[in-house]
Amino acid sequence: MTVTRFAPSPTGWIHIGNLRAALFNYAIARQNGGTFILRLDDTDPVRSKEEYVQGLKEDLTWLGLTWDREERQSLRTDRYEDAKQRLIAAGRVYECFESSTELDLKRKKQLSMGKPPVYDRAALKLSEDEKAKLRAERPSHWRFLLDPGRIEWEDGILGPISIDAASVSDPVIQKEDGQWLYTFASSVDDSEMAVTDIVRGADHVTNTATQIQIIRALGAEPPRFAHHSLLTGPQGEGLSKRLGTLSLRDLRGQGLEPMAVLSLMARLGSSDPVELRSSVQEVVDGFRLDSFGAAPTKFDAEDLWPLTQRVLSAKSVEAVASVLAQAGVPESLHAAFWAVLHENVAKSGDIADWWRVLSEGKAGVAADEDREFATQALEALGAPPYTESTWNEWTNALKSSTGRKGKGLFLPLRRVVTGRDAGPEMAALMPLLQVKPSLAD
Repeated sequence: MTVTRFAPSPTGWIHIGNLRAALFNYAIARQNGGTFILRLDDTDPVRSKEEYVQGLKEDLTWLGLTWDREERQSLRTDRYEDAKQRLIAAGRVYECFESSTELDLKRKKQLSMGKPPVYDRAALKLSEDEKAKLRAERPSHWRFLLDPGRIEWEDGILGPISIDAASVSDPVIQKEDGQWLYTFASSVDDSEMAVTDIVRGADHVTNTATQIQIIRALGAEPPRFAHHSLLTGPQGEGLSKRLGTLSLRDLRGQGLEPMAVLSLMARLGSSDPVELRSSVQEVVDGFRLDSFGAAPTKFDAEDLWPLTQRVLSAKSVEAVASVLAQAGVPESLHAAFWAVLHENVAKSGDIADWWRVLSEGKAGVAADEDREFATQALEALGAPPYTESTWNEWTNALKSSTGRKGKGLFLPLRRVVTGRDAGPEMAALMPLLQVKPSLAD
């Protein structure tokens, strides 16, 4: 059976980059009738916070990405200790005593000599007496002993990968304070949870090489791995400093529609065109892992807004009834309001903005050269209620009295009523006005 997982660290709000891993793994599981696991990498007790756990669950739920079961690495430390002891007995895990300062000095010395900064395995040369003496002086950490030779796999996106184990340091699996590190904890989990497929960012390729050896040392078969490209800004710049502003929490708060986000992210970086989908199942059905390439993927958050507008404009009045009510639109006007304005709402927050225009007035604006005309126009307009014929009657009267016509007539009047240069048909909008239009304070 297909088993995938999304394994975020709850040390912050998940961002648009995290979403690619969540969505890809979710789609693979659902396409194959398999299991999708939400696995929280919360082994860092200082940085992991419950508010981030709840936040990422809210984000995934908002997107419609449901998980079949939840796991927390903080509750599985006994499994990591058991695996560690088994690998110690097998000669694949060993104790080390260098401090971070000593390791840093070793790396600098190797680099100055033109050598790769790979751990020299000095701890393997220690006698039992030397180890006992060091244990009395300082805490120790533990490393996994990599086998020599090349580590190879067929990557689902990058193709054939081959990494020389000699170019990689034996990974630390447990720190001096007892904290289990990602490389080891994830390997144990992937083995024991029978994970079959893992899709994640290309920055994990080296991790994959070491994890393949760890998983095999644990007596399991490594999953199929695929590494998607990393996101860049629209000009190819790195997104690392901007990801804080691209959290799903913030994007959700800005009024983006979940189907807009999923539709874009399910195709961005692939050879398939972006197509707006109407359901999560449609996104899953149209997902093809083999359509993605290795080149960096340009992401522009502005691309999400046209998709959001298309999602909103296609919704029925029943689907937006709660948003209309929250914005203050009376239920008796829901159908008429949405019929007139659904194509002019770019995000859900625009609904409240339009209702303020219609119910409170004081939204009008006028250029300096149009101010006298705007005052005259408002004096010529009676009080509501208005009908669909009001617009033509008003504009015809002003055309006769001022000689204005075309854009010189209609654009200033639209601005007087709505404060905008564009919008719905004014004849259809006028009956929705609850107060007489007026210029903004």
